[in-house]
Order: sequence, then C-alpha cells, then structure tokens
Amino acid sequence: MQKQFTAFIEREGEGYVSLCPELDIASQGDTIAEARENLREALELFFETASPEEIQSRLHEEVYVTRLEVAVG
Repeated sequence: MQKQFTAFIEREGEGYVSLCPELDIASQGDTIAEARENLREALELFFETASPEEIQSRLHEEVYVTRLEVAVG
C-alpha cells in the first residue's frame, strides 16, 4: 500500500534537513534529493518496525501548509 506524506526540506549549514510533520520524523542529507530519499527511508523503516498503536499515536491525519503575513520590526 502506498500513502503520501508531506516533506519539508530546508537548508541547514552545508546540508539539508527533511521533516515529515504528519509523523514528526526527520532526516538529513548533503543535497535536497538525498535529504528527501533519506526521509523516505526513515518513514519506511518506521512503518516496518512501529506497532499499530505507535503509528496511530504519532500520526496527524490533517496537516495544513499555508503562509502568513506578519509585521516584523
């Protein structure tokens, strides 16, 4: 079974950090592609090893991504 998840990827120092907010699982890599692939592997490993109870307790079914305008300064 395939399921889609959100991946946030941002530069951190010389590399990139990737985060899946639905499960609060993160990874990293030297490139965007590597950070994305490492996150995919981390998610697959999580689903292979976690109990159904752990999956249910960590899974956030609804994640909304939006932008906000904020006064600064």
